[in-house]
Amino acid sequence: MTDVEALIVLNMLPKIGPVRVRRLVEACGSPAAVLSAGVDTLRKVEGIGQETASLLRRWEESADLSGELERIREMGVSVVTPLDELYPAPLREIHDPPLLLYVQGKLETRDRLAVGVVGSRRATAYGLTAARKLSFQLAHAGVTVLSGLARGIDTAAHEGAVAAKGRTIGVIGSGLARLYPPENAALAARIADGHGAVVSEFPILTEPDKQTFPQRNRIVSGWSSGILVVEAPAWSGALITANNAADQGRSVYAVPGPIDRASSLGCNKLIQNGARLVLDAGDILEDLNLLLPREPELALGGDATGQEPAAGVEKAGPRADLSPAERGVWEVLAGEEMSLDDLIITSGLPASEVAVALMRLEIRRLIRQLPGRRYVKAG
Repeated sequence: MTDVEALIVLNMLPKIGPVRVRRLVEACGSPAAVLSAGVDTLRKVEGIGQETASLLRRWEESADLSGELERIREMGVSVVTPLDELYPAPLREIHDPPLLLYVQGKLETRDRLAVGVVGSRRATAYGLTAARKLSFQLAHAGVTVLSGLARGIDTAAHEGAVAAKGRTIGVIGSGLARLYPPENAALAARIADGHGAVVSEFPILTEPDKQTFPQRNRIVSGWSSGILVVEAPAWSGALITANNAADQGRSVYAVPGPIDRASSLGCNKLIQNGARLVLDAGDILEDLNLLLPREPELALGGDATGQEPAAGVEKAGPRADLSPAERGVWEVLAGEEMSLDDLIITSGLPASEVAVALMRLEIRRLIRQLPGRRYVKAG
């Protein structure tokens, strides 16, 4: 048995969990060795009693490994474990990282820079609009948007990231063959088909229940550099995710809402208790600036390879690879500062395109945002 197969088995066994499995692997030397160890060896491990040791010795009675491997093949699913490079690095830092991730679609190394976007399943039009807009901006800026593929805010977050042609990861609270809610099957397929991945830590046939969703939430928060709560009432799973994020040392952001709406009370309380108030994605990107890779062409004195240009060769200007909208905003932005309204009027571009272009230019350190939503070229 391989270590990956052993992890699949250990993940299928009831009432053991990632923390105790980690102790078992440390004591026995490898996941495969855990399943071949004797009862006496197993019982020496902290938290392992006679019942659990017996369960491990008779694992074939509780885990259908061959059936699970067949389902993995039939669904075209990949299994990513902590032994793999693509296992999300931030998850390794949390107290109880998942033993493995079932992945439909594709994980990429850039998914390590991610922001979780969460909120109410019973979202208002205000919340849905905010989630789509902010997720679009984050994804367009190169940040992977994480959410739970649930109804409401989660769905809007994934839709915004897909619309931006960016990356998004749906972390679900069930097995991949038991997607919930079922009406999001088409969205899940779009995500897996070139926009990111749908991910679960649960065996493929696991049905969703009240325990699986809180378990899922710790992955969303632990994987993310920060959690954005868009809309949430006073009692909400989104607030549990935000609390997980705070406990895991992640940043917490919240979108303010009307003070007379119960649907905004959770976000407003988060802000009152220290979460950063978010008006657009630039507020989040400012916090994450040190995590964003510096683009090679912006390195002082160098070109895209990091080397000095040869004598007599003109350095490429910073506008060389800008999109049409970015170039239009850059050229309109004169030496003096300009307001957002003036930029929209002067450039003749839609407000949404100007907002995204400004964000991209700011990320690339070509412009600076000043108080009052005014902008100036970076010196």
